[in-house]
Amino acid sequence: MQLMEGATVPHGSAVHQRGILPDQMIGALVKGGVIIPAYALDTDQIQPASLDLRLGEVAYRVRASFLPGPRSTVAERIDDLKLHEFSLAEGAVLETGCVYIVPLIESLALPDDVAASANPKSSTGRLDVFTRVIADKTRGFDRIKAGYHGPLYAEISPKTFPVLVREGSRLSQIRFRHGNALLDAEALRALHARERLVDDDDVDVSEGVAISVDLLGPYASSPADGNDSVIGYRAKRHTGVIDVERRAGYDVAEFWEPIKARRDETLILDPDEFYILASKEAVQVPPDYAAEMVPFDPLVGEFRVHYAGFFDPGFGYAGAGGRGARAVLEVRSREVPFILEHGQIVGRLVYEGMLERPKSLYGASIGSNYQAQSLKLSKHFKT
Repeated sequence: MQLMEGATVPHGSAVHQRGILPDQMIGALVKGGVIIPAYALDTDQIQPASLDLRLGEVAYRVRASFLPGPRSTVAERIDDLKLHEFSLAEGAVLETGCVYIVPLIESLALPDDVAASANPKSSTGRLDVFTRVIADKTRGFDRIKAGYHGPLYAEISPKTFPVLVREGSRLSQIRFRHGNALLDAEALRALHARERLVDDDDVDVSEGVAISVDLLGPYASSPADGNDSVIGYRAKRHTGVIDVERRAGYDVAEFWEPIKARRDETLILDPDEFYILASKEAVQVPPDYAAEMVPFDPLVGEFRVHYAGFFDPGFGYAGAGGRGARAVLEVRSREVPFILEHGQIVGRLVYEGMLERPKSLYGASIGSNYQAQSLKLSKHFKT
């Protein structure tokens, strides 16, 4: 297998012949000039199966979201659509309801056998900041084809809270993959039998591990006695600004309304409101695999679940400090009210093999904010 000089997997060391590149191989991509940062990476920027992407020094407010298409660069489309540009060097507030494009500090020179995909970071999704990565001459968001040489850009649109960002802020992450290592139903069933991916022996794995919503909370065994548990949060409107670099700096009550469990085990999603909920299942990702949350059914258009879908090797894994972890669900309703029911399937967790086991696992030797989590807001709020 040849990825590039300095990133070739030594004979016999590969976990899978196709799959996601781990942290040590991402480091080799940087050294080999495949990942090209304008200046040196931060020491904690490389994650077990992804690389955090940093905002550059200038932002553009544009009239509308766009894709460049096969004949245009993103810079050309910015020239056509920009309303104004401003510096992020000292920080700037991105307002709700606006669309911004920010060139990223990292660019790529991918070899012909390595492709990439991007996703918002967990903390970005939990703030309802809609973020996607764009590359030149592409027809889709968050997907970079093998062999791509060029810059990367972030499209950012805060939906609920205005956010303060600056040059170097990290809102997105990118994964690199060699070939297709997505597990089919048979392989996923075998992996679940070995590793117990979720705490449900009868889980549906036909198109990925089925993930359902928890609307009862910790007292699910006795709802008739009156369940006072908080099963989620609904975002408040007209709040203050959230600095994306500030940890544990904001009171929950200033930004969120707690949602209590109901005896009828339902929740009505109001149109255009944003919710943080949790999965009923506790999930884990073994060290030799990475996972991603995908929509359960694209035909169910009443709500969107999980903006930020990457789950790193070691997430919820007992050997990395977890005993299964709930998937936190970022839920936004659409045009009409929609009733969720306890246990309703809202997404699927698909698994891919790693080319090699990462040197660092999520929750083990790196600072991981959401290991062994249950219902949890982003790291910006006091616990």
